[in-house]
Amino acid sequence: MTSEPQKSTSNSPLVSEKELKNGTSFRVDDDVFIDNDDHQIRYKTLSWQFISLLMTAEIVSNGMLSLPNAVAVIGFVPSVILTVFLGIFGLFTAKLLIDFKLNHPEVHNMGDAGFIIFGPIGREVLSLGTVIFSICALGSELLSGQQALSTLSNNGLCSVYLVLIFTVVTFVIALPRTFDRLSWLGLISVALITTTAVVAMVGARTNPVPGRLIQATVKTSFEQAFLAITGPVFAYAGHFMFFILISEMRRPQDAMKAAWCLQVSATTLYVVFSVTVYVYIGSTVQSPALFSLPEKWAKAAFAFGMVNFLLAGALCAHTASKLIFIRFFRHSRHVYSHTLLGWTVWIALCFLTCASAFILAVAVPIFSDLIGIAAALFASWYTYGLGGFFWMHDVYHLEGGSSGWKRRPIGTILAISTILAGAFICVAGTYVTIKLITDAYKSGTVGHPFTC
Repeated sequence: MTSEPQKSTSNSPLVSEKELKNGTSFRVDDDVFIDNDDHQIRYKTLSWQFISLLMTAEIVSNGMLSLPNAVAVIGFVPSVILTVFLGIFGLFTAKLLIDFKLNHPEVHNMGDAGFIIFGPIGREVLSLGTVIFSICALGSELLSGQQALSTLSNNGLCSVYLVLIFTVVTFVIALPRTFDRLSWLGLISVALITTTAVVAMVGARTNPVPGRLIQATVKTSFEQAFLAITGPVFAYAGHFMFFILISEMRRPQDAMKAAWCLQVSATTLYVVFSVTVYVYIGSTVQSPALFSLPEKWAKAAFAFGMVNFLLAGALCAHTASKLIFIRFFRHSRHVYSHTLLGWTVWIALCFLTCASAFILAVAVPIFSDLIGIAAALFASWYTYGLGGFFWMHDVYHLEGGSSGWKRRPIGTILAISTILAGAFICVAGTYVTIKLITDAYKSGTVGHPFTC
């Protein structure tokens, strides 16, 4: 559903002029970025091709490496069906998100969308959720980077120092103020993560596990099955940054082309990679799958994938920092000019984001489970559930109230189903993750902070 946005008049602001000047909110129909010739920093520079590369670089990252283990837990038939279904589902919710952005150009992030749909409380909840999930996703990329460096160095340095090294490099990459400065890295990142997948598949093919067990379906408990399918579910969890990326496009109307490229390429790679690795390694495949390869193949795969981990982490840091920065300075000169205050705040935000992710990654023994909770609480809504709210809101307000829902019964059913799906993933994912944390503490398998 793409409808023309309702126009506001200059004397009917959504918020007061004081709020607007303070950067705490925005006026209806004000595009978040307005490029003028006298602006030193230009934002609307990205083509849909480069947006698709950045989206792919962020989504097809270390999440891909956990998929073969999910196949081993539930079997390759349900895994393939689930991966393809979620790819289609993710494309559908991406369209709902993009349509909402086109109808509301003032939306820069999930917090802005939350303000339109749920009011001030919705803005704070969805903004905070975006920041928390970005930091947790960044921490996950840092740990993947540490695993890569540990493998390449034969554990030659304490893992805490390796995470620190990876954090510093990620911080530097995240520093450019606009996404176009990262766009060519997106191309390199996508090429290298694809190479990582190819190297891993070739390594598995040339070193098959003797007597491996391959099953079409596997009987397992609900907790183990749902834990396994969180791999495919959250392998598409990149929608939380789509608004921020689309805001820097020259033509946001082309964003759906980027979504098509992302979902088709990601789904294809996910299915081919997960099934191929599982077929040659079998039920003993680890997560990440590269640890199931012989040492030389694991090193080669990690060497290529490390660049992707860096860029994906930098995109997460950039997303959290950009959300807060625009909240502070929306439509002010600090957004468009190289001011001392603007750069000081921007660098501080990037530093705090990366530092927070570093501390969580090395100081919280159950950090991987915390990532699961954050994904269940927020990514379930950002990637799946909120799309239904976006559609319901715009049809109601732009097409004649509840009668608009009645005139479009199929869309209404799909939107409600999307909301319910997001709610189920949220509740079930949170329950399973909390149960795993409880069981880990009971069994004494929880590690210690700041250990090598």
